[in-house]
Amino acid sequence: MNKTLTARLFGPKAWAALAAFAAVTLILVPILNLVVPETSALHLSTYWVTLIGKIMCYAIVALAMDLVWGYTGILSLGHGIFFALGGYGMGMYLMRAIGREGNYQSDLPDFMVFLNWKELPWYWQGTEHFLWAMLLVVLVPGLLAFIFGYFAFRSRIKGVYFSIITQAMTYAAMLLFFRNETGFGGNNGFTDFKRILGFHIAAPETRVVLFGLTAAALIGFLLLGRFIVTSKLGRVLAAIRDAESRVMFSGYNPLPYKLFIWTLSAVICAIAGALYVPQVGIINPGEMSPANSIEIAIWTAVGGRGTLIGPLIGAGLINGVKSWFTVAFPEVWLYFLGLIFILVTLWLPRGVVGQVQSYFSKQEKRA
Repeated sequence: MNKTLTARLFGPKAWAALAAFAAVTLILVPILNLVVPETSALHLSTYWVTLIGKIMCYAIVALAMDLVWGYTGILSLGHGIFFALGGYGMGMYLMRAIGREGNYQSDLPDFMVFLNWKELPWYWQGTEHFLWAMLLVVLVPGLLAFIFGYFAFRSRIKGVYFSIITQAMTYAAMLLFFRNETGFGGNNGFTDFKRILGFHIAAPETRVVLFGLTAAALIGFLLLGRFIVTSKLGRVLAAIRDAESRVMFSGYNPLPYKLFIWTLSAVICAIAGALYVPQVGIINPGEMSPANSIEIAIWTAVGGRGTLIGPLIGAGLINGVKSWFTVAFPEVWLYFLGLIFILVTLWLPRGVVGQVQSYFSKQEKRA
């Protein structure tokens, strides 16, 4: 990476923070989990490794949402479908990797044996191969997003109408996946995974590797997002967000720009879903629920949309609080989440990061 590009992406302080994050997640965490004895106060348990890995997957999704909402002005309330499809793609491979170690000792996944399936559906063919499954993780959500986006953007559907349609799409997909006849495990989904690429999926070493891959993906997508928003493409996307009609009058066709960032965002969500499933150990249609997609928008709004780093912080804050709150006060968690969104909308319209940036900007002007 040349110096000009490096300077364009981040300043010295931001690069230092990114390097510190990489050192903690890729070096310190593995040492604390695998090397430091469990009896030591410095030992980091596998539970925390899994929890932080899950939150980093959510942070990747929030970053994907920021690209389409924060920088392009497209509010999607259906990003949960892309996350879930990526998870199902990984889940299909993990179910095939069980082999004959399932409860029914069959080459078919247990849920298919239970439902009296005699053979694999055609869309399951080849999923025992990791590379083919990963190709599905990218292609299926990407193709769905491309086709949906093409017709929606060509019809100039925007604003609240686009948000409602994306939510309806996600809800329809959730109902479809709940059906046993679709061949995706019904309401139970996929679980009881045993191996990934031949390694025991519950082994601490495997957990740490998955954690490291998630951290590396988060860093990579953050750099990609920063590269896009600081380029000419990013300036066009911002112009579409602020005044799409003026962009058209200037000779630009918004369709390919919106379609590109929308499809890219969907693929990023799908990859996050694929990283999420082996760490959490389950994927079911509940991941497609409209509430989950709304929650993604809340992460982005709380952290600060249009900042890239803000949604990462928002996802971390909300899910960190959620992990404690759903145990201590499970009945009132959703009310608390709604209250957070209302307060942020009223008092912090630019989110936490946007408010901090505004404060320091005012201090610099005064100085």
